Amino acid sequence: MLLKLPIIECTFIRRLNRFVGIVGVNGELKKALITNTGRLEEFMVKEKKAFCIPKQGGKTEFVLVGFLEKDGKGAIIDTRTQARAFERAVELGLIRWLKGCRIKRREVRIGNSRLDYLLECDGKEIWVEMKSAVLREGDYAMYPDCPSLRGQRHIKELIRLRENGKRAMIIFIGALPGVKRFKPYTKGDPKIAELLKEAKKKGVEIRGISISLLPNGEVILENEDLIIEV
Repeated sequence: MLLKLPIIECTFIRRLNRFVGIVGVNGELKKALITNTGRLEEFMVKEKKAFCIPKQGGKTEFVLVGFLEKDGKGAIIDTRTQARAFERAVELGLIRWLKGCRIKRREVRIGNSRLDYLLECDGKEIWVEMKSAVLREGDYAMYPDCPSLRGQRHIKELIRLRENGKRAMIIFIGALPGVKRFKPYTKGDPKIAELLKEAKKKGVEIRGISISLLPNGEVILENEDLIIEV
């Protein structure tokens, strides 16, 4: 177990905008924060069973964390939960290819962007950007589900870092039960797919893990090394 969330079963009703949705909680309509700015069309279906957690303050009472997906497990769309789970996995040494690493800094300014992490691994630094891959195709987790200029910019920054001799890495969080592989969703943003191919050629490391949500609120690490196909 990576995290234990105080989840409440809810029902998705509709999305008001990128950041706010309406959910049903115990028969009442409530506003919920949506941290994932993807389209999420396969999840944002009226009456779909979902998971929320209470939120203190602000214009929303809950955070929409995930959706019931398969085998009683949930997909995790909340990017903050994904980040917390990744950080906990690093802290516990559960990701083999990040053994001996610690998070040195978060939200690191690089050029015109901010990358998610600067890791220190056995005394050496790795510049890391993390992306949420919650679009499913069979046992594949995919990203992105819509055009992302921000995602393109991040990959370009990683390429520049690598060209300047830095170790650079992009990590995809396949937050879906049962996924084993990652590939870019070319229909979502063909430029992202092209940039990932270029990044791989330049030596940017492309990695992935998968996590899921159990009905009791536990977030678990399912696969610490997804097969990457770019």
